[in-house]
Amino acid sequence: MFLAVLRRLLVFVALLLPLAPAALPAQEAAVSSPRPAAGTTTSPAYVLTNTDRVSVTVFGEDELSRIARIDSQGRINLPLVGEVAIAGLRVSDAQAAIERAYQEGRYLRAPRVTITVEEYAAREVSIQGQVRAPGRYSLPIESSMTILELVTRAGGFTDTARGTAVRVTRIMPDGTKRNFEVDVDSLIRGRRGANVQDNSLILEPGDIIFVPERLI
Repeated sequence: MFLAVLRRLLVFVALLLPLAPAALPAQEAAVSSPRPAAGTTTSPAYVLTNTDRVSVTVFGEDELSRIARIDSQGRINLPLVGEVAIAGLRVSDAQAAIERAYQEGRYLRAPRVTITVEEYAAREVSIQGQVRAPGRYSLPIESSMTILELVTRAGGFTDTARGTAVRVTRIMPDGTKRNFEVDVDSLIRGRRGANVQDNSLILEPGDIIFVPERLI
């Protein structure tokens, strides 16, 4: 009797299994520009970049306040003064630049400008060549990353890397290119005479890093 009941139960379970919903694949995170938490202010040391969406507030002058995106030339269009270049500047310096524009144009005697980032631009750098995990890496939002830290995140150099001549290509706000050569290998090994300033080179969004192969 017991075996008969057990068989009926097993048959019933087998019939139900095809009706169970299939496991859903993990949903991929949507790729979007990061936004600051509501109610937070932007660090005065944050360096503004192209396509950041910013709020510019002029104290006591509501009609001059704007929310706009920094264009591909690194500028923002503001009432009365027109275009002001702010990409590549720290928030505190950008605020001062806008204040000067209103003063020099004789629109305001003592303007007080506040800039808040409403939406950050995608902040990525690319590292290619002789590293163990080449690819694109996100930069921290309101802190910095050095080239040594990036190489570490990319798994370090391969055995054939020429780490003494790592090239950094940077697109400047005006569209021109600037190249830097950094002796990362000496920084890693702590060699005497290593240029400490090389590690003070802070990476910026869009930087392209290439690690060449050592000639054998």
